[in-house]
Amino acid sequence: MAARYDFYINQGTTWSVSLTYKDDQGVPIDLSNYTAKMQIRLSVESSKVLLELSTTNGKITIDGPNGRIQLQLEPNDTTSLGLVRRGVYDLELTSPSLIVDRLLEGAVYFNPEVTR
Repeated sequence: MAARYDFYINQGTTWSVSLTYKDDQGVPIDLSNYTAKMQIRLSVESSKVLLELSTTNGKITIDGPNGRIQLQLEPNDTTSLGLVRRGVYDLELTSPSLIVDRLLEGAVYFNPEVTR
């Protein structure tokens, strides 16, 4: 079962979050050769992807041996959201043997930008 965590993103800014995936004893899980993908949509049912972060597009980086996952959006990514105030997301990891695991899920709240 995925952990629930909500993100807060300021529109027009650089947003970065670092996560460490650990086992039940608190030891980082080796994520060497894993890939990751996260999509943000208005709702679970929505066909439109507001933002996509992945190891393919460079918006997610993985430090495999240390179990670290870095999520990052640039100002132009967060500005492109316009008047969107809330969305939903999930973050999936894919192992080298192609096993997909949903790590996180939750809401994303966007704080609008005044300075443009």
